[in-house]
This record gives sequence, structure tokens and C-alpha cells, in this order.
Amino acid sequence: MTSAEDAAEFARRILVIIAETPSPERARLAVTASVGIAMHPTDGADPEELLKHADLAMYRAKAEKGNHFCFYAADMHARARDEAALDAELRDALEHQQFVLFYQPQIDIKSGRVIGAEALLRWRRPGVGIVGPGVFLSRAEENGLILQINEWVLHEACREARTWQRSGLPPLHVGVNLSPIQFRKRSVPLLVAKALSDSGLDPRRLDLELTESIVMQDLEAVANDLKQLRDLGVQISIDDFGTGYSSLSYVKRLPVDRLKIDQSFVRNLSTDPNDAAIVRAIITLGHSLDLDIVAEGVETADQLARLRAEGCDHVQGYYFGKPMPAEDFVAFVRAEPSLAKSA
Repeated sequence: MTSAEDAAEFARRILVIIAETPSPERARLAVTASVGIAMHPTDGADPEELLKHADLAMYRAKAEKGNHFCFYAADMHARARDEAALDAELRDALEHQQFVLFYQPQIDIKSGRVIGAEALLRWRRPGVGIVGPGVFLSRAEENGLILQINEWVLHEACREARTWQRSGLPPLHVGVNLSPIQFRKRSVPLLVAKALSDSGLDPRRLDLELTESIVMQDLEAVANDLKQLRDLGVQISIDDFGTGYSSLSYVKRLPVDRLKIDQSFVRNLSTDPNDAAIVRAIITLGHSLDLDIVAEGVETADQLARLRAEGCDHVQGYYFGKPMPAEDFVAFVRAEPSLAKSA
């Protein structure tokens, strides 16, 4: 090889060959490669330095979800240092209980009553304050800490929802997001069973939310897991519905209770006829399968009125309340009569 173009072409050939390599598990397993490239002499004067820089480039390719090649760049050392520092902070966050759950209310569109909340992860980052998952979640997925974090979220949400039961609040469910990594690395039904057992929460009060990408990575295996979860008594929702595969071919095969319309369609519901048509189709589809429909990202009275006219069942968004600490959510529920007017 005499140029970067030669190296790139060679990397592409590697990706293709590995992707086409037969596997005994071929029907269930997609094999891909991540390739890092360092060029002599610009990226290193000796083999050790070149290998180190190619390794950094390879990890950058992995961060791009794999099946990708990446050239070494001079700022990768700085990125690697920042990532190592964030890794250490996240481990400290788990050890010192810096993570916290906020809850966004979900409202019955007909009665205006609070029916539950979605649990959303936040980090009380020392020296910074409350930060959202966009700051750290992708890194947690790369370094594997996401498994411990998600397990904590599940247990904490169940524990908190159990306190709602004990405090005399009306029956409320709590929605917990599941990640693709949990389905690949853990027995989700066992994790959920343990969280329910440890907390004492009524299984009917737990709503597990999963995206279409989780479902489609292995439909049969996920369907089996979901059946076991339903046998436990928990509820199942498909989150961000409409942004992925969104077809009857998989929804009808899954033990699902509700579909959540992605906020990207709700945002322009009043101004974009295409988004309005998609929302209408999802509601019709869901109701034909006896599923409840939840619309996310409701921010205006006009959006709410249009969703009500289309027959949507439940809504969630800033129009009713931003994600809030648990104690504020409890106060929000106790002040519920005021919601019926705004709904």
C-alpha cells in the first residue's frame, strides 16, 4: 500500500469478507469488523507507536456502531483521555449513588387523570449539577457500565412505585426503558422478577418500554422474553413507534399492551399533513390490535385537541409537566383535579 486510498480499499475488503464468512449461527448472528488504520510515517515512526494509534482508531470505529473503518487522527489521544476520565466518573456515580430518576406524568386524555409516569435517568454530576443521559449514556454503552446503570434504574423505579402504592396514591404505573444491550447480555425476565420481588411492587404497575430496534435484532428470542415478562404480569410498550420498522408483521406476534407515538410526529401534528396521517394510522393500527396508544412530546393545547379527536388514549409531554423528582411527581398527582380542566 502506498496511500491512504489503498489502505481504505483494503479495509473495505476486510469488512466485506468478514461479513460474508459463513457461520454455524448465521441465521441468528451477524458478524462484522471494526478496523483502525495508522499510516507510516505520519502516524508513527515505529511499529509500537503505529499499533497504538491504529488501536485508538479501531475503538473509534467501534464507537461508530461497528462494521466501519477509521483513520487515526491527532486528536484521538485527547478523546481517549476524556473518555477515560468520564469512565472513572461514571464508576464513581454508581458507587456513590449519584444517579437519580425523574418522572414525567402520563395522562388519560379523556378524564385528565394521571395514570402513571415514565422514569427518566439523570446524573447529579459533582461540580456540574443535574445532567441528562445525552451526556453519558452512549459512553456507558461503549464501556459496558450501561448494564449496571440500567439494572439500578429498574430496581429504583420499582422501589419508588411501591412507595406510591403505600402512600395511598391512586393506582399508578411506572415506565422503564430497556436497552438492546440488556437483551443481548442478560436474562431480562430474571432481572425484572428480582426487581419486583425485592421491591414488592405489583407487577401490573410496571410498564417496560422497548424500541423497535430491540425487537428486530432477534424477533423470536425477544418474543419469548416478552412472553415470560407478560407471564410475570408486567405491561409491555413499544417506544418511539413510527420511527423504525413499524409494521403489523412484528407487532401482531408480540405480547404488547401499548404503542408510544414518537414525539417527532406529534411536534408537527398541527402543521404537517403527513405527520397527521402517520399519527392517525398508528392510532388506527393500535386500536385494531386492542392496544392502548400513548403520544409523547405533547406541548400545546392544539396538539392535545387533535390527538383527542383522533382517539388517542394517553398523552405525555411538557404541556402537562416536565420530568420531575419523585417528590414533585407525588405532589403533582395529589393536585390532579386541576389537570382535568387543562385536558
